[in-house]
Amino acid sequence: MEEYRMLAEFSIIEGAYLRDILDQPHALEHTLASLEVPSALQSIATKLRNGGFRSVVLTGMGSSFHALHPVHFALVDYGFAPMMVETGELIHYMKPLFDPKTLIIAVSQSGQSAEMVRLLELNQHRAAVVGVTNTSESHLAKCAHAVVLTNAGNESSVSCKTYVTALMALEWLIAVLCNRDLQVLREEMKRAYPLAQAYLADWKSHVQRFAELLSGIENLFLVGRGSSLAAVGCGALIVKESDHFPAEGMSSASFRHGPFEMLSQNTHVLVFAGDEPTRDLNLRLLADIRQQGGRAQLIGEEALPPCNLPVTPRCFRPILEILPVQMITLALAAQVGREPGRFELASKITTRE
Repeated sequence: MEEYRMLAEFSIIEGAYLRDILDQPHALEHTLASLEVPSALQSIATKLRNGGFRSVVLTGMGSSFHALHPVHFALVDYGFAPMMVETGELIHYMKPLFDPKTLIIAVSQSGQSAEMVRLLELNQHRAAVVGVTNTSESHLAKCAHAVVLTNAGNESSVSCKTYVTALMALEWLIAVLCNRDLQVLREEMKRAYPLAQAYLADWKSHVQRFAELLSGIENLFLVGRGSSLAAVGCGALIVKESDHFPAEGMSSASFRHGPFEMLSQNTHVLVFAGDEPTRDLNLRLLADIRQQGGRAQLIGEEALPPCNLPVTPRCFRPILEILPVQMITLALAAQVGREPGRFELASKITTRE
C-alpha cells in the first residue's frame, strides 16, 4: 500500500526538471562531439606552460563554482598554484588580480549572471579570461579571450545537464592547458554517457528506494574529499533549490569538526567514496557515523543501489557522482507532493548581486 502511494506521487515529479535530468546522456554526447581547441585557447595554454601567467584564478557562482574543484586539483598536480574563489568575492575584494599576468578561468552556465557581467566589466580585457559557458550568445562568450562551449541545450530550471556538461568541458580544458592527449581523453569520455544512461534508466526504482532511505530525516549532509567536493557542493545546492529542504555539503574532514555532534536518526549523511588517496578515510567516517547511531549511505563503486556507481576513469567520475543526488531531489519532492525544480523566489539566471 505504501509503495502504491509513493508511485502515485510520481506524476508530480514527471515534469521539465525530470526531462532535463533524463536528457543528460544526450547532452554529454553532444558536448563531447562539439569540443575543440580554438587558436585563442591554444595560445593561452602555451603562455601558461611557458610561465607567462603569475596567477591562475578559478571562478564561478553556485554549481558553476563547485564544478571547478576537479580543475583545481588537476592544475595543482600539474605544478601550478591556482586559487579558487567565488566571483562575488573576486569582483569586490580581489581587484588587483585583474592584471595581464593573471589567467582567469570563469564558469557560468548562462554566461549572464550579475557577478560574471561585473567581472568582465571590471577586468576590461586586462587579465586573460577563458570562459566556459553554454551558449555562444552569452556575455561571457562574447567578452572572454577564449571560450569552451558546452552546447547542452536549453534547461528549464535547476542546473543538471548544464552542470555535467560543464564538468566535461572543464576536463577538456585541463587537458588543453596541461598538454595532454586529447584523443585519449575523448575516447575515455565517450564512456560517460552510456554509463549515465544506464543509471538513469532505473530512475523510478532509484527514487523509490531513496524515498525509503530518507524517510523521516530533518537534516541532510553530503560529504567527500578531492574531486568529490564538486558533487558535495552542487548536490547540497540543488537539494535546497529543488526541494526547499535543508542540506549542507562539506569535506569529510570538516564534518568531524562539529557537525558530527548532530548525528541522530533524524540526520542522514551521504558519504562519497571518492578517489583512492582518501577512500579509506571516507569509509572510516561512514563506519563511525553508523557506530554512533547515525544514518548514512555510501555513494561510489562499493555501494548498494541506488548509490552504486560503476568503476570509472577519474576524469569523469564527478559526472556520475551527481546522479544519485538528482534522484534524491526527486524522492524528497515525491514525499511531500511537490514539483521539484520549480522556482518560487529566485530565477534561472541571477541578475542581481
